[in-house]
Amino acid sequence: MVDPTGARAFELPAYSWLLRKARLFPSAHDTAEGKRPFLSATAGTILATLLAEARGRGALPGLSIDFGPSADSAGQSWAKVLTIAYEPGIDVLAVLDNLAEQGVVDWTTRGRTLRVFNADTALARDLATGDSLVDLRLGRDVVDAPDTATLEDLASAVYVKGDGAARLELTNPNAPTPWGRWEAFITHGGVRDEGTMRLLAEAELDRTGRERVQVTRGLAVTAGKWAPLRDYRPGDHVLAPGDGGTLVPLRVRQITLTRDQAGALGGNLVLNDRFVEREIRLARRTAGIVGGSTADGGSGARPAPEGPDPRVPAAPAGLIVASAAYLDSDGAARGQITATWGTVDTATDGTTIEVAGYEVYQRPNTVGLPWSKLTETTHPDNSATASPYDVGTVWAFKVRAISRAGVLGAWSDSYAVTIAGDADAPPTPSAPILSTRLGVIHVEWDGLGSAGETMPPDFSHLDVWMNTGIGEPAPVNQMEGAGSVVVTDQPYNALRAFWFTARDRSGNTSPASAPRFIATQPLVGGDVIGTVIRGDNIVANSVTADRLAVGSVTASAIAANAVTADKLTATAIDGKTITGATVRTSANNPRVQLDSAGLRAWNSSGTRTVDVSATTGAADIAGTLRTGISGVRAVLTSNAFGEFPGIHFQGMAGAPGFEPTVHGREDGTLWLLSAEQAANSSGRADLILRKGGGWYLGRQFGDASTAVSLNASGDGRLNIDGILPFGMSSNRLLGFGVTHINPGAFSVRIDYGSTISVGTPIPHCSLVTGAPQDGVTWGVSRWDRSGFQFNWSRGAEIDIHWLIVRAV
Repeated sequence: MVDPTGARAFELPAYSWLLRKARLFPSAHDTAEGKRPFLSATAGTILATLLAEARGRGALPGLSIDFGPSADSAGQSWAKVLTIAYEPGIDVLAVLDNLAEQGVVDWTTRGRTLRVFNADTALARDLATGDSLVDLRLGRDVVDAPDTATLEDLASAVYVKGDGAARLELTNPNAPTPWGRWEAFITHGGVRDEGTMRLLAEAELDRTGRERVQVTRGLAVTAGKWAPLRDYRPGDHVLAPGDGGTLVPLRVRQITLTRDQAGALGGNLVLNDRFVEREIRLARRTAGIVGGSTADGGSGARPAPEGPDPRVPAAPAGLIVASAAYLDSDGAARGQITATWGTVDTATDGTTIEVAGYEVYQRPNTVGLPWSKLTETTHPDNSATASPYDVGTVWAFKVRAISRAGVLGAWSDSYAVTIAGDADAPPTPSAPILSTRLGVIHVEWDGLGSAGETMPPDFSHLDVWMNTGIGEPAPVNQMEGAGSVVVTDQPYNALRAFWFTARDRSGNTSPASAPRFIATQPLVGGDVIGTVIRGDNIVANSVTADRLAVGSVTASAIAANAVTADKLTATAIDGKTITGATVRTSANNPRVQLDSAGLRAWNSSGTRTVDVSATTGAADIAGTLRTGISGVRAVLTSNAFGEFPGIHFQGMAGAPGFEPTVHGREDGTLWLLSAEQAANSSGRADLILRKGGGWYLGRQFGDASTAVSLNASGDGRLNIDGILPFGMSSNRLLGFGVTHINPGAFSVRIDYGSTISVGTPIPHCSLVTGAPQDGVTWGVSRWDRSGFQFNWSRGAEIDIHWLIVRAV
């Protein structure tokens, strides 16, 4: 009132804010306790029901939804079902947020449309990898990068108080608590068995076992490459600077956009790293266990057939069973279940009845096996937990009510579930510590994770990987804890990369550690100076050819006849160098001999047939030279045309007699003739390469035999059978496939039906028109170094053939 500027401030929430003003009213469906039950219902069923009732009373004008009881807003079937009851008076937004906190749904709005999806699906796009990568870089997209860290929630020990005398204490040796032991306390009155308490304690220790860091990044909205809400949105995984400054995958949790007094756009992002996302998943799993309301839509298991057993209290409805995995005191993966059902307040005849409690029975999901009692609860407690179970096994469950008079009620439908296995991989191992000595590589591991944490109790072993740069990397050894291994048989000075992956007893494999690189070094030459090495000091087989330096053993050091054939293994000289020797295949002819003069061969009569000089490389080979025994092969023969021998190609595919021959002439001209031409001695070559570099091409073109001189060094281009589909426009730009430097003349023809029309050679960029054929007129309106434009009178299927003659 006293401000002369008349400033006003407005808070403008999304249209979903109106969900706070829609409440759950009492109805005829409420239980005896006055709660509204939803038995084995999907999130879409619950929300659509509450919204429809509220709109029927006139609430939520203009709000629409694009999901339903069977499918989410992306058209996918709901992944989870719930058995849950709500107190009248709760608002619809609280129900929606509760479903999101339990990990059942993700939701957003588009205009006035409420969109609800299965959790971590459509609203959890991966933009940190692949073709749709979004990378927010410092200085371009991000201008501020503050990190706020706290140890306030840290705990190194947690104590769980369950129902009755159930108690459990767990500790976390990885918690960074330099001020001594920090403790947490959890109370869950409905939890009775050790497995469920251990599962809850493990989740709490994971959540409180490390420093919590809030990653906030200031945005350059107008100058950056990526725009918020257009290129990425809340829930997406993007690449962004982490608390160490390097780009890491982070999940967008919140986008804030601002405009300052000068009108400049700004804003910031709240990002979650993988540890915070894991904490959120653990909190959701805990909520599902304690609340006992959520189960997967189905694990593929089916309950074994069971006949109905009706009793006085009505059968409980909506039985669902969820499963989770935990690690026992020995580090083995075990299974836990949480069963939830609807409360009973009527008898089988529809009259109201007072129920004292419930009995839960179980059995392996096999027909004929007996049922056994698992536990019992007191009404209105309609959930039960139990453990341990072997992971991967299938169990069936059923429940019945007991009246206050002690009458056993009818059994519910049985529910089968596959016991969940451990899906959490060990932490990323620390990087290898490498050293080399005496020609081998030592690979050491400190037994910790990359963040200095100890391995979990279900740790199985560490795989040691090596990459030689050739082929795929492969594991070369394993370690069951801190220690080292030796890698042998590696060549000197060859770089090798090593890294680790950790594996647990369930087969889960961690991400790869950071790689480290090393190369083996040769032994120092002075290691044995001044030392006498006798034969009896050398271990048998310890001195091998690959351990001896070149030239270290000479002929003068070997006694005559000391090295005999029986002293050499079959592969003793494989890959080795032999000097100063003559190798011959026989003492007499025929023989092949390799010596310092070269490679020579003699036939049985003593005539030298092969002589390859080691000095000049000149090769004299008598007879006919073929590239193969059969099939397609070339035969080098004598030549009647000149000094250069001819090459005859035999076994070529095609018409009989199509075996072209290449002949050389005394003037250096090379002729290529078909077999028919050679047989008829026609003397006309298909292709002549002249000594001066020119070409001569003789071929069938159109309906006439033409010989075109290509006075060039090989840049001419011939392209035939350019086919134009029916119905295209009456002009077409055609490319030669190459760009000619200096084109000279151009010839073109068309085939239309059985008619051939040939145009005359035309100079550069001139117009040519062919004679009309069957009502089709055509012409070339222009051409240049890269192509030409062809025109014809009407759309028709035409074969076009063209030829370029390049000028000198």
